Amino acid sequence: MPVTDKSILTRLYVVVGVLVLFAGMVLFKLVSIQIMDGEKYKALAETRTTKMFTIAPNRGNLYSDDGSLLATSVSKYTIRFDAVTVSDANFREHVKPLSDALAKLFGKTSSHYQQILRKAKENKSRYALIARNLDYSEYMAIKEFPLFDKGPYKGGLIIEQKTKREHPLGKIAERSVGYERIDENGYRTRVGMEGAFSDYLRGEAGKRLKQKIAKGQWKPIGTDNILEPKDGYDVYSTIDINIQDIAHHALLRQLEHYKADHGTVIVMETKTGEVKAISNLGRTREGKYYERLNYAIGESHEPGSTFKLVNLVAALEDQVIDTSTVVDTKNGSWKIYKHRVKDSKRGGYGKISVAKAFEVSSNTAFAQMIHNNYKEEPEKYVNRLMRMDVHKELGLPVKGEGTPVIRYPGDKGWSGLSLAQMAYGYEVALTPLQILAFYNAIANDGELIKPRLIKEVKEWDKTIEKFDKKVLNPAICSKETAKKVRQLLKNVVEKKHGTGHGLYSPNFSMAGKTGTCQKNYVAKDPDKLKYISSFAGYFPADNPKYSCIVVIHEPDKSVGYYGADVSGPVFKSVAQKVYANSPLIDEVDVKEALVADLEDAYEGYFKKAQKEYKAVPDVKGMCGMDAVSILENLGLLVEVRGNGKVKTQSISHGTDIKKGEKIVLELS
Repeated sequence: MPVTDKSILTRLYVVVGVLVLFAGMVLFKLVSIQIMDGEKYKALAETRTTKMFTIAPNRGNLYSDDGSLLATSVSKYTIRFDAVTVSDANFREHVKPLSDALAKLFGKTSSHYQQILRKAKENKSRYALIARNLDYSEYMAIKEFPLFDKGPYKGGLIIEQKTKREHPLGKIAERSVGYERIDENGYRTRVGMEGAFSDYLRGEAGKRLKQKIAKGQWKPIGTDNILEPKDGYDVYSTIDINIQDIAHHALLRQLEHYKADHGTVIVMETKTGEVKAISNLGRTREGKYYERLNYAIGESHEPGSTFKLVNLVAALEDQVIDTSTVVDTKNGSWKIYKHRVKDSKRGGYGKISVAKAFEVSSNTAFAQMIHNNYKEEPEKYVNRLMRMDVHKELGLPVKGEGTPVIRYPGDKGWSGLSLAQMAYGYEVALTPLQILAFYNAIANDGELIKPRLIKEVKEWDKTIEKFDKKVLNPAICSKETAKKVRQLLKNVVEKKHGTGHGLYSPNFSMAGKTGTCQKNYVAKDPDKLKYISSFAGYFPADNPKYSCIVVIHEPDKSVGYYGADVSGPVFKSVAQKVYANSPLIDEVDVKEALVADLEDAYEGYFKKAQKEYKAVPDVKGMCGMDAVSILENLGLLVEVRGNGKVKTQSISHGTDIKKGEKIVLELS
């Protein structure tokens, strides 16, 4: 069929129409994108090339009671080079001087840095690494180097800042100082004081704009932040670093000697409840010790004979006995149902007063005393314990406080043996700090005070919040009862038959109670039987200033396991050192020979502390805390690595003192 001009024209019209329609659709889409979806796609493009990043604020400092650092945030800087923004002329002129300056600062060759810089320029790198983990002084120095002094656009300088948390005391009190960590899901793990007071320490985050460059990397845009971060507040704790150091090393020495699994020491100021030291050490597979868990606050366990004080106070308050009441110890073995209660002394103590039963820690006497006087009305006994708040948690801000176990008649686990068992510290559970709070109350005429780890929160010199003494129970017992049992606690140490007499010193006074508790006693295998050794009390005995508890778990039975032998010496060592260095107890003349290494350390400290130095002293061999005290008083900035005694110092002795200069002490 022949093609006519008309048919050709018709086809042409169809083609043109389709093209016009297609052009119209394209135009409509463009207009739609520009007008209707323009902002959407513009924002999408920007998010793919620029992004707002969060800037972590500097966390506030955590201080001891005298202003020494326990935890601080240290800024670390990474320096990178954007070779694209630097002109060829500027690069040629400054690459050699810049490399020379970097080489001098970091101790490498100039050619090393020239190679890095030239390679970055050749490859048009926008993110070449120059140095990382720099401190503030190094960062400030680099900003003034040739080329880099021209800033980010002309000099190609890229600065990244991150904050690292450091503990100047090293491993000492590490668990009590604690930390706050955030996982990828935003869940916070809070441990110790850092976790408990994180709302004060944390601060508020800032924001900064960054641009996406090659290889998925992000480069800061400009030098200013969109929103400046607000640093956290500073928190002042109650910890005394000198007492902390004493407690840590006294505990460590005893754990090592007895090859124990773990232990804790707490020292608290009697009148205020301020915790002055809290040390928790656990054993590794290699036999070393470190701050593994916060046993002092989190570990509830059967206290053993230290709980006899609670029972003695309860019985005196209920007037079912007096200190002169006579109890027959039944030749050291008393049978109740099918169970036998035994004393540590074979043959027992005969007929003795309640006072002497407490001093010699007779299990048979206390089991009879509580069982016989409360068996018809066991609720009366437990109600008395509850009126003394023994069953309550202390309500500490630190996470993970162990829950006390005080069963009530009818509760699961209560039996006809319960009164006798509870009488000498079984079938109950308390944490070391909860036990100490009770002993502290007795030292404080019956006033139960909440243990306190923080004094105040500050922003520079401005006080944001103060934390004062808080009374949990104004009178857990009468003052008369408190006075009676204080005398008995003193007798435990001072009388020859007292279980703590081996700790007695005529030159200073202590009062307290020993405790030796079986652990895993349900197991029939004697090899699995373990012990918990403890000593709780206060000093001075007549005018208590500090209360203290020492608990050591699973000492090697072949070496020893009695509380007086294992935990008592730690208590005595702490008391001696605090006596020797406390200006508030200047009437005490400590003449007794102290533990050799501690004596030498303190003697060396006092000799050095009395001198006036014109040059850096030799502190090698000194206790770390003593060395820090001397050097900081000379105006030096001290960085401590490790714990124990000073092994090396970064500035040689005899060097002229330059105030503000940093000195690093390696301890071992």
